[in-house]
Amino acid sequence: MSTAGAQPRAAARAIDALRRGWPIAIRGTSGTLALLAIETADEPRLAAFDPEAKAALLISAGRAATLKLANQLEAAQPEKPVIVGRAPWIDLAGAVAVADPALDLATPLKGPFRAIGCAAPDAATAALELARIAGILPAFFLIPTDAPEGRGAEVVITPADIAAYDDAGALVIAARARLPVEVAEHSEIVAFRSTEHAGEHVALIIGTPDGTPPLVRLHSECLTGDVLGSLKCDCGPQLHGALHEIAAHWGVLLYLRQEGRGIGLVNKLRAYSLQDQGHDTVDANVRLGFAIDARDFGVAAQMLKLIGQTRIRLLTNNPNKVERLRREGIDVVERVPHAMEPNPHNQGYLDTKRDRTGHQL
Repeated sequence: MSTAGAQPRAAARAIDALRRGWPIAIRGTSGTLALLAIETADEPRLAAFDPEAKAALLISAGRAATLKLANQLEAAQPEKPVIVGRAPWIDLAGAVAVADPALDLATPLKGPFRAIGCAAPDAATAALELARIAGILPAFFLIPTDAPEGRGAEVVITPADIAAYDDAGALVIAARARLPVEVAEHSEIVAFRSTEHAGEHVALIIGTPDGTPPLVRLHSECLTGDVLGSLKCDCGPQLHGALHEIAAHWGVLLYLRQEGRGIGLVNKLRAYSLQDQGHDTVDANVRLGFAIDARDFGVAAQMLKLIGQTRIRLLTNNPNKVERLRREGIDVVERVPHAMEPNPHNQGYLDTKRDRTGHQL
């Protein structure tokens, strides 16, 4: 998608509006959609947005598949849009039950529902992507509109605005400093910031460059594993193991602020709730309406280029990381396996990594 003339600042205002429960509008190539996020709506806001109670529901194909409203092709693309016609019995509570799969056991009797056509599919797809960036459920009340102001929307944006906001190409080095760490006193931390959106990524350069390709670990932020010691995943042990392994050579740890494979902390915890109901990590993300892995490894490539390291050895079990970095111009000369011992709580998680996402464990 071309982002020429796009306004990422407008997308930032739209994200703020979604989190506050304010309506927004997205102007696509074939129409404009006025939208109110279901998660942050309340009765007064919904009544003001939709006084005639005729707004349809916009959900993802991944969520629609669990409601038997998506065909096989749509279900294979969980982040694609599906429109649900507004039935008289769909009030705010009913819409929340439609939107949040974590409530399925509490509200098992839903429907019948009717999927209808979408007047502006590019705008609807962009809305679901904006929800992911904002860290909220990908579900909206939706009204097609011809009004330039978008039926009282807080901000009117385009899909190109959202794409420009999420673009990692504008990354710059914001600060760097010496940082002695437990595994290596001779280390330097480098902070990176995008000129378009909030959230900093960091690199920890461990040891002294010696002319050989550095050992590099891409580590996506995991509050529960890295900080709280969660046993549900292997993130904490991977982080600490990587620091020790890099310190034995020299190299770089890239700490990427992409919690929950790119869906954010709150949605990751929703996925945990679905896992407690018996779904694996892949199915949990899909039922929430997100891609299996929404991370952008182009960010990592930009970071490596900014610190002058374009020829590396990559510490990973994920061949997709190797492919993505090479696609972005990084010469990965070797993939170094990164094995961690399982525990009774994460064995199923590791099995899913091996069997469903191609990790070489």
